[in-house]
Amino acid sequence: MQRKLAAILSADAAGYSRLMGDDEIATVRTLSVCQKLVCDIIAAHRGRTIDTPGDNVLAEFGSAVDAVEAALAMQTQLQACNADIPEHRRMAFRIGVNLGEVVVENDRLYGDGVNIAARLEALADVGGICISGKVHDEVGRKLDCAFDDLGLHELHNIAAPVRVYRIVAARPAEAPRPSGAAKSHPPHAAGASIIVLPFVNMSGVAEQEFFVDGLTEDVLTELSRFRELFVISRNTSFKYKGQVVDVKKVARELGVQYVLEGSVRRAGERIRITVQLIDAEADRHVWAERYDRQLEDIFAIQDEMTSAIVAVLPGRVEAAMRERAARKPTESMAAYECVVTAKVLHHRSNLADNIEALRLITRATELDPNYAHAHAWRGCILGQAWTYGWCADLAAQQVEIQRELTIALGLDDNDSDVHRILAAVFVIQNNFDKAVYHQQRALSLNPNDDLIVVQQGEILTWLGRADEGVEWILKAMRLNPFHPDRFWSHLARAHFVARRYDQAVACLQHMTKLSDVQHAFLAACLVRAGDAATAATHVGEALKLRPTLRTDADCLPMLHYKRADDLAHHRDSLLAAGLPA
Repeated sequence: MQRKLAAILSADAAGYSRLMGDDEIATVRTLSVCQKLVCDIIAAHRGRTIDTPGDNVLAEFGSAVDAVEAALAMQTQLQACNADIPEHRRMAFRIGVNLGEVVVENDRLYGDGVNIAARLEALADVGGICISGKVHDEVGRKLDCAFDDLGLHELHNIAAPVRVYRIVAARPAEAPRPSGAAKSHPPHAAGASIIVLPFVNMSGVAEQEFFVDGLTEDVLTELSRFRELFVISRNTSFKYKGQVVDVKKVARELGVQYVLEGSVRRAGERIRITVQLIDAEADRHVWAERYDRQLEDIFAIQDEMTSAIVAVLPGRVEAAMRERAARKPTESMAAYECVVTAKVLHHRSNLADNIEALRLITRATELDPNYAHAHAWRGCILGQAWTYGWCADLAAQQVEIQRELTIALGLDDNDSDVHRILAAVFVIQNNFDKAVYHQQRALSLNPNDDLIVVQQGEILTWLGRADEGVEWILKAMRLNPFHPDRFWSHLARAHFVARRYDQAVACLQHMTKLSDVQHAFLAACLVRAGDAATAATHVGEALKLRPTLRTDADCLPMLHYKRADDLAHHRDSLLAAGLPA
């Protein structure tokens, strides 16, 4: 026998006995597939499978980082496999990882190093991972994960208490805050909070995914109209699409009290929607309902669901006056489905999907020229192409965007997307009075849309009210923990305008990739923070990306400061960093 230091991974199928009691043959088949998948992942991460007794898998790694990365990959792949299995037959695993000394005998491992891994696995959530303090010490700064400290635990037959951490994969770090600012509260602190999970397509037809996703998004949007509700954004909700979801875990990670989930089955011209509201903290169903209607009643179904959900939330939340009656949904189901599909494609933010989204949204406006929401989204999709430079004539594209939004505004003044996009257009034109008007309309119509909320912070920054801007941008980050990189850019600019250069630099360092203009901006922040050498390096990176980049011709036209001193401050900073005038 010999001793060695090793990272030990222990994985165990949750609810295995129940599954065997329901259907032994199906359970054995599913377990075989899962164990093979797990063993393949272990090998791919330079590990060795030691044993697979029953529903357990035991493995060793020479590196704690390899062990944790393997555990993360396992949970991701197992969730993907479960998506194709009926919910009552799904097999999820708990995983524990420990780093410690083990005894080796004939390729088998023994000792506390192994036993602690097994005890940690038992503490993990279904579909989750727990690690020991020793593992955390090794991987804490090396992996892009967040960790919940569960404190010291007395483990069975282990002499000393063990510090336990739960892994929260890829959770963004909390945004930097201005000096002296109060710490952000979790979303539910200010009132009732909810996440709408993507509805499940039960039709068995892949083409219906767009319809089901669109219905989820419409319900989410309608709930967001109630100012008293904190509604987690669409981007975050759809991170859970196709996954086996532990409701309590999702609620804990996002800081929400309630979870709404549902399923959709469509057959011909009839649709059945099953929806349930769960109090995650109490782990109980608050309300459930089934809607079996003609497809033409889709808008009435949405209204009934949102009204019922709000009625049962704590404190009997008083809903704001419903503006749905004043809105004008289309009577053309073909146009509605075109809009639903176009919006899903738009969210993917790539050229091919933008082209297809534009084709579909144009078709919707042709099918129903009076469909305000279709015109608004045609303006938004055109705006996406304008922002990314996916159009031959930027000036002509801006004219077309303005035309679509004018049409939408004339048809329906109660669509938040119309006002959000109009506000952005007027900022670009430096027409601040109109930008503020439309931004406030958008905010009043949909106060929980993270795009509207972050734009509020952006506009306040342009107006010279940077401290207020910071708070709004941080709120948008809480609404959408999986926010895009540009939110960090907005926050950096707000700190820069407020003369908090170190915090501006920290924000930009969160971004995964910088453009030429962003490298120049980071250089401006660095030189103001007193780091001229690093600033010069980023000017060099900017000029590598675009050798012709100049302060006055290229950077200043993208800035929309209302105050002359803010513009001069930004220009002087770019020049001080070394960017040519």
